[in-house]
Amino acid sequence: MVTIISLLAAGCSKQPVRLQSRYLADDAPGAPDYANPMYWAALPTVKDAADSVPLRSGLKDEQASAKADLFFIHPTIYTQQPELGAFEWNADVNDAALNQRVDQSTILNQATAFNGSCKIYAPRYRQAHYYSFVTQHRDEAQKAMDLAYSDIKAAFDYYLKNFQHDRPIVIASHSQGTAHAKRLLKEFFDGKKLQQKLVFAYLAGDITGVPAQPDEFKNIKPAQTPYESGGFASWHTYARGFFPDKYTPNRFASCVCTNPLTWRLDEDYAPRTLNKGGVGLKFTFMPQLADAQVHKGLLWINKPYVKGRMLLRNKVWHTADINLFWQSIRENVALRIESYIQREQNK
Repeated sequence: MVTIISLLAAGCSKQPVRLQSRYLADDAPGAPDYANPMYWAALPTVKDAADSVPLRSGLKDEQASAKADLFFIHPTIYTQQPELGAFEWNADVNDAALNQRVDQSTILNQATAFNGSCKIYAPRYRQAHYYSFVTQHRDEAQKAMDLAYSDIKAAFDYYLKNFQHDRPIVIASHSQGTAHAKRLLKEFFDGKKLQQKLVFAYLAGDITGVPAQPDEFKNIKPAQTPYESGGFASWHTYARGFFPDKYTPNRFASCVCTNPLTWRLDEDYAPRTLNKGGVGLKFTFMPQLADAQVHKGLLWINKPYVKGRMLLRNKVWHTADINLFWQSIRENVALRIESYIQREQNK
């Protein structure tokens, strides 16, 4: 039976490790130096997992001729029990085993969706442990998130000064990465000069559980069509008929939920025939993997169309927010880049 395991390769543990220590900033692991390529999970000048294309896809890595850049912020991969004596709340960017997990999960299964039309920049960062999102110690959790964001900000500063060279920028993120991406967009783009360089932002599955609202940003608006540039898309994926415990109609019903098969905000059903393909076991291309429909602020899917699908019991498809719609995202970012370039030429 073909399994769906690889669709869940990037994301968060269902039963998180409970951290025992308190947050002590002086004990936090050292900050990465982004002048050193080892602190980037993906760079267009280095051979890495972001250069890959799925088996049986017939696709190619097109970064060499890409017209835009992607700044990708990966999700929480730091979910395991920290080693004895290690700082628990934030990951160490020098942890080789964790870095390999990042590369072979989220970079391989998610960031690659953009290598058809973007040069990919993905920083390693001192990601907050998954426990930060379920603990009652909210002050300490915020400190962990602030430390993680300080790395994202430093990496983006370095990117702007050393790599960007006035090129168009795509922002993409998932889970914890999306919480940081929203903060980055507000600080660097929203109403700022750099907003002129923003092609689009793909903000998938914010792990904080707070969906993006139509007024999330003052000047960056949710896109309502597949070809708009300068805006953003956002979605959280669940099984049809399921409402998560955190669901409240007032918060979710008004949020931005984009259907990644139609790239619209309406609640029209999109059959799997509109799905250009996802990625599955061993990073293999799987056409027409899932259907999709927005319902009251959630993205609902029927069970993915794989062999043995009737045995699937998943209700929360958070970790597959990008995998399920991989090729549709790939084609959409190419369309938005061309729209952006055309828009700039017509000014």
